[in-house]
Parts: sequence; C-alpha cells; structure tokens
Amino acid sequence: MVSPFSAQSPRLQLKRMLEVARRVVVFTGAGMSTESGIPDFRSPGGVWSRMSPIYFDEFVRDPEKRREAWRRAFSGVAGWTGASPNAGHFAVARLTAAGKVSAVITQNVDNLHQDSGVPAERVIELHGNASYATCLNCGLRHELEDFRASFLERGKLPACRDCGGLVKTATISFGQPMPEAPMRRAEEETLACDLFLVLGSSLAVRPAADFPVIAKRNGAKLVIVNREPTPLDPIADLVLHDEIGAVLADVAPQRA
Repeated sequence: MVSPFSAQSPRLQLKRMLEVARRVVVFTGAGMSTESGIPDFRSPGGVWSRMSPIYFDEFVRDPEKRREAWRRAFSGVAGWTGASPNAGHFAVARLTAAGKVSAVITQNVDNLHQDSGVPAERVIELHGNASYATCLNCGLRHELEDFRASFLERGKLPACRDCGGLVKTATISFGQPMPEAPMRRAEEETLACDLFLVLGSSLAVRPAADFPVIAKRNGAKLVIVNREPTPLDPIADLVLHDEIGAVLADVAPQRA
C-alpha cells in the first residue's frame, strides 16, 4: 500500500504522521545529545576512544577501579553532565505536553529530557542516569554533591548512608544487568504505541535496539531520524538522515 504521505517532503510526512498518531513513543540515543555538545560513546573521538570503560565487576571488586570511576564522575571527563537541552529535547517536551508522546525511552544518561521539561515519570532510562548515584545493596538514591568534598579532599570512597553498601553513579556499566523495571515499562509502552519515533540512535546495541522491531511487528509506524544509516532503515516507514533539532523544529508544535 502506498503511504498517503509518499508524495510529500520527509519532514511534512513526519508532521502528518505525528498529527494522526494517537500514542507516540520516542526512543533516543547518543545522537540526540551530541547537538548539546555531549560526546557519543563509540565513534572516533567518542568517550570510549578516549578512555577505557570500567566494567561492573571491576568496580565491585577493586577499590582502585572505584576510585577511578569517581574521579571521572567528579572531573566530568566523560562529558555526560553539565550540558543544556537542545532544540530537539525541547521539541520532544512540547510533543509530550501536547499529549502526543506517552513515553520517552532513552539510551542516554545525561538527564536532558527531564531538564527540557519532560516529566520524569514519562522518561524511561535504559542505561541509567549520570546525574546522581545509587547504593548497589539497598538501592537508596544519593546526590553526587553528598560525596564530592569527602572524596576530593580526603579520598574517601562513597558508601551508603543507610546500609554502608557500595555506591555507584546510577548508570548501567558494561557487564551490569539491564534494569528490569525500565525494560519492562519500555516493552509495555512499545506495544501500546501506534508511532515509534527513533531519534539519534545507531540501533546497533541490543537489547535496546529490539524495541523498534517490536513496535513495527505490533503494527506501529516506525520513523528513524539519524544522521547515519541504521540497520533498521529497511523496515522503517520513514527515514530522515538529518539533524534532529532542525527536523523536530519543523514538525513539533511551537507551543504545547
């Protein structure tokens, strides 16, 4: 069947698809935040080309690896915190406020969706969040500032104020199990949507990259906006190899 938008420009097609959609899920990857100056993970010049990742089991068993992880967290060397939302983030926030977007599933850890105005309960973080820390034993949340002075001035490794357990930034490290509750919520939202909008993800990392496939197989329209081709381009209903902020500025409402 020929799409009713096939004779239109890609941006107009996306605008019309958003207009008729009843329930949109937005799925964002590193490309969403590179326009805010946050480096991606794997490309030349990305985070892992500049420093080796610290695996979860290394963090747990080796105090020196924990010390290095906290040095990175407080120095900001990875560049994951401290940036500001860009036009793409604000456009997603407007679409959410307008009642179009039911959930934002993100692979990013930078908190920029929340900073742009998307309610925290609408953001599903598959890889955690670098802006705070959690206890690996009891799960209690800790603010990074609670540990900054004692670590930088006295070299004291963070410990949970309640149970004394190991505390780690709330990101999912290599070798760390994916969080069950966010993964379950992401699948539920994916199955409930009628439009699945991918923004800035290479769709090369599983299991996160399975969600667009699940949506498509369940009958949702699949749209991919990414500067580079992705493995799922052939099954998408619409693909735009373009800048996210510029595209969304054209298709999202200017006011919620």
